[in-house]
Amino acid sequence: MPDPAKKPMTILAFDYGTRRIGVAVGNTETRVSQALKTIAAANADVLFREIEALLKEWQPDQLVVGLPTHPDGAEHEMTQKARRFGNQLQGRFHLPLEWVDERYTSVVLEGDPQMHDNLDAHSAALILEQYFAEYE
Repeated sequence: MPDPAKKPMTILAFDYGTRRIGVAVGNTETRVSQALKTIAAANADVLFREIEALLKEWQPDQLVVGLPTHPDGAEHEMTQKARRFGNQLQGRFHLPLEWVDERYTSVVLEGDPQMHDNLDAHSAALILEQYFAEYE
């Protein structure tokens, strides 16, 4: 049960990939996540400009980034890339950042043909739902 003393927070969640980054939004009061968009930027400058526009639009209180690992929890190359991305987000935009284990988010959605076009954004929404499930 949410603590009534905590103010509701808007959260942007990111599913990091080397070619595409999924983005979702939600808030701690409703605990509902909404897939926003998939960003396929040509370079880091374009990527962070698009993210900055989303931050201005949604005014989040916090960011969440999915942290990919092997099924046994061991880190791999994408774990480090996602960490670097999250650290860059935090360094550029100075918002609190939480990590969420995202081992199975894409696997859950890959079997659903309706999700295929915007798989990364829907993965970000699942990452955010997982965060809400753990949020106290």
